[in-house]
Order: sequence, then structure tokens, then C-alpha cells
Amino acid sequence: MDKLRSLEIFIATCDGGSFAAAARLCGSDPSTVSKAIGRLEAQLGLTLFQRSTRQLRITAAGERYASTVRKMMQDLSGCEEELKQINRSPSGTLRISSAVCYGHLYLRPLLRAFCLQYPDIRLELEINDLHVDIIDNDIDVALRTGYVKDSRLVARRLSPMDFLVCASPRYLEACGIPRRREDFHSHSWIGFRIKETQQLQPIFLPDETGEYQPYELERRYLTDDGEAMAYMCADGLGFAQLPHFLAKDGLDSGALVSLYPYYRPPEPGSGVFAIYPKRDYLPAKVRVFIDFLTDALAARGEDANHTWAESWEPMEAVW
Repeated sequence: MDKLRSLEIFIATCDGGSFAAAARLCGSDPSTVSKAIGRLEAQLGLTLFQRSTRQLRITAAGERYASTVRKMMQDLSGCEEELKQINRSPSGTLRISSAVCYGHLYLRPLLRAFCLQYPDIRLELEINDLHVDIIDNDIDVALRTGYVKDSRLVARRLSPMDFLVCASPRYLEACGIPRRREDFHSHSWIGFRIKETQQLQPIFLPDETGEYQPYELERRYLTDDGEAMAYMCADGLGFAQLPHFLAKDGLDSGALVSLYPYYRPPEPGSGVFAIYPKRDYLPAKVRVFIDFLTDALAARGEDANHTWAESWEPMEAVW
């Protein structure tokens, strides 16, 4: 029997005045109560109750011990209630780490509305593309394109990550529209270099059947910054295969056009994920943030299995 349970039985015995009354209060039986008090006395090396066939009387040592135990139990109960209240009420500091492009383009525009809705939450926002250890760095939730396999973490997919082959109308007017995949060899291409691995992001183009296949093309321009890639594309430097969250503003404004239907990587780890430490009770501040972000994405046509790119019409069929 654990020490806390023994202390609960001890206080119940003090209040009830007998082992039988304590057993009723604790949902146990007199024999179990008697043994628990005996073990507690053995651990302390003290007699807590004077026993006789007719009555049970607490000793001076027992009274002093009971006073301390009651205070301890009250402090523990108060602390537990306070923590429960904190978990129920969205408050405190919420530390968010976000991938750079997603943080700038999708997350940042939502923060004011979130802060107005939850004024007791104080935000700390980190923007970087490094896959840092969330637990060691005391991060409440990370937004990442792709998730890290870690049994200590929960990875909740916010949306797939869809890619679109984009160019600016200015570039197409000057250089022409490719009619076949092979035509891309005579066009400029903007490539993306992944910072952590220094590898180039592969390019996927549809074959004659419309199925996407990896396609090797020379990248005339390279960058390790997603927003720079989108701006370079909009400025007319060439084609780029952009994730949907990078392409959206340019497509909406007409600064970019897409040539093909969206491409979605088949890997289960592909997508945008909210990643947070695994725990029995998710803090309210984390729960309301993820719910808020999920609702905001739904308003723009995105959920765990869909993005707005599914319904975006390409400029024209190019094969």
C-alpha cells in the first residue's frame, strides 16, 4: 500500500474514531485499516493510537502527526485543483516553433485573432526550419512540413502538402509555354536546396498518362529560402514547383499561374503537422491553439486530407 493511501486511512481513523468507521469512510474493511495503521506506526517508530477492546484513542504523537498530515493533504488538494483549473483555462505562455515559410504565410496572419480570443495566453514564437528537440527546448507545439518519428511526440496532420508547377505570366509571355515535359530543358528552373541536408528538392512532372514522375532538370537558380523561391518565380526568373502554402498568394493575385494539376507526395509522412509532446492531459493552451488553427485552415479549404489546390484549375493542359 502506498504512503499516500496510508495517510488517507490515518486521517479517516482520526475522524471516525474507530477502524470500522475509517473503513466505511475509505471504502475498505476494518482489518485492512488496522494493518495500514500498524505499518504506518512501524515506519514511524511511534504509537499513533492507544487500542483497547472498547475504544481507540489517539496519542499526543498521533495528534501532532495528524495536524501535519492534514495540512499536507490540504496543500496537495489545493495544488491539484489549481493545476486542473490551469489545464481547463487557456492561459500561460505558449511556445510555438514554426517552419519559416509556413510561419510567415499561414501562421502569422492568424496570431492577432488568436490573441484577441485568448487574452490570457502569452505567445513565444520561434521561426526556423531546424528540427530541434521539442521536449529539451520546452516547446509546446511545433508546426513542421513532415514529422519526426519520436515515440515521445504526437504528430497531428493539419493538411497534405501539395505542389504546383508555377511561373509568372511575364515569363511565359517572354519565353513561351512548354508543351511537353522535354520542353522544360530549354526553360529556366528555380531549385530549392534543403538546408539540413543540402540536397535539392526533387522535381515531379506528369507523364503522358498524367501520373507524376521524378524528372531531372538543370536548376539555373538555387535558393534555400522558400519565400525567395516564390518571389523569384513571380519576378519572372523561371519555373518553380511550389508547395501550396507558398503558391497561394501568387496564384490568388495573378502574379503566378500553374500549368498542371497539383502533385501530392504519396509518403504518409508528407504534409504539414502540428507536433507536441505526448501526455495524458493536453494543456488547454495547446488544445485551443490547435483547434483555432484547424478551424482557420478549414475556412480556406484545408484539413488533414485536403487542400485548396485540389480544386485549383491549371492555366491549360500541358503534357
